[in-house]
Amino acid sequence: EGVTFVAGHWCSSSSIPAAKVYEKAGILMITPASTNPKLTDEGGPNVFRQSGRDDKQGIVAGNYLAENWGGKRIAFLHDGTTYGKDLADATKKQMNKRGVTEAMYEAITPGQEDYFEIVSKMKDEDIDVFYLGGYSTEAALMIRQARDLDYGVQLVSGDALTSEEFGMVAGGAAEGTLITFFPDARNYPEAQDVVARFREEDYEPEGYTLQTYAAFQTWLQAANSADSLELDKMIRALHETEFQTVFGTFKFNENGDMTAPGFVWYTFEDGNYVPIK
Repeated sequence: EGVTFVAGHWCSSSSIPAAKVYEKAGILMITPASTNPKLTDEGGPNVFRQSGRDDKQGIVAGNYLAENWGGKRIAFLHDGTTYGKDLADATKKQMNKRGVTEAMYEAITPGQEDYFEIVSKMKDEDIDVFYLGGYSTEAALMIRQARDLDYGVQLVSGDALTSEEFGMVAGGAAEGTLITFFPDARNYPEAQDVVARFREEDYEPEGYTLQTYAAFQTWLQAANSADSLELDKMIRALHETEFQTVFGTFKFNENGDMTAPGFVWYTFEDGNYVPIK
């Protein structure tokens, strides 16, 4: 009784069936990073998400593409994963809804050593902007190889690029890449003491680090509110409590999704993602 599982990954293809197993076993699930909408839509009453949803992220990205590159040639690429394909499709759907049609839609194979073939194809077809639904390594290789071909295509992607790996692999080619992610909790007043402690240990709390920390804070506050670790009482407390965390103040809605904040835009400068002002 009273077991909690904190899932820290984007790929909800494994999280969704796992959530069903946890429900039967009486295990509470709080995820700071699984973004597939089906996780909370289908996962059961024991599932809570302390991150954004790809359908919401896709709306933000699709609107931005339509508003800023509506007259340009736009490509959509995805890596075939639940995370990558669903995010690319959600973004494309919103862009199409805004009256803009893509010039290319293709799948890539993750884990390849190079992507010169698809990059060359985009260059030959005069693609101005490509949206990648996928992870940091593939994104980094593609934009670096584009620059090797003297091809100035704009890369736009999602929250999976909030990792040190993207900047390290892409090098200077990362400059100007655009991504969607939550507001950076490292800048929140509530997070400053925790951020300082991380940095004292020579660790930069980028990406989903602070959201994961906040998930444990959420569990502790819910347990204190419920005065119990029984699943039903914890679920009730999670729905009724307003949580104070390093990630700010928030509540969960009836679906188990957090009510705030929304997605914002970042660009890469000197290998790091920074908010667009």
